[in-house]
Amino acid sequence: MFKLPRPMAIGQLRFGGRLGWARGATGALIGVALAAVFGLSLPDTYHWPWIIAPIGASAVLVFAVPASPLAQPWSVLGGSMLSALAGLIVGNTVAVPMLAAGLSVGIAIAVMTYTRCLHPPGGACAIVGTLAANAPDGGWLGLMLPLLLNVIALIGAGWLYNNLTGHAWPHIPVQAPPTPEIGWAGAYERADLDAVLEEWDEVLDVNRQDLDALFRAVERRVMRRWQDERTKR
Repeated sequence: MFKLPRPMAIGQLRFGGRLGWARGATGALIGVALAAVFGLSLPDTYHWPWIIAPIGASAVLVFAVPASPLAQPWSVLGGSMLSALAGLIVGNTVAVPMLAAGLSVGIAIAVMTYTRCLHPPGGACAIVGTLAANAPDGGWLGLMLPLLLNVIALIGAGWLYNNLTGHAWPHIPVQAPPTPEIGWAGAYERADLDAVLEEWDEVLDVNRQDLDALFRAVERRVMRRWQDERTKR
């Protein structure tokens, strides 16, 4: 018998709470539709699609995992536009299509990393830019203008929708609680981790098992440091 997957506290969308699948899906619907409206406002002079496909991938990040560093406004704007620009430059200068596609994505990753706007859909924007180089105008206005309008609309929808549904965007990191008094050493249980994640009601861009392993490693390091301090006394 078919069974629905169990809700996950981290790494996947929960089926309950404020940040469930319905919330992300509704936000994406609004964001992509608005991006399409902005794209359709362009005159037919440019002969370019009114919506650029990577916008769909950006919408998944913006509305499904708004706390991710990869989904912040500058990541969406800079990652999309700079990557498309890199693709256009490579596509207009490298004659071999296969080489141009790979080179454009590699350059896009480097540029996004350097400018602190890493955004996975940027890789797709780079390839789109490479392909757009075959357009009559080299793809400069035909790609960059529709993409810019799509991105601006998506960011505007993301800002309004995420904040109205209780998730600050741009994301505001949770303030760490005070450090326990010196001399106290304790270990948590996985139920404690699950309880905190449930209280946060946020999808974090990390697997629960990896997060648990990280905390355990921190615990062991703290214990070793305290043991060394006691030995020196």
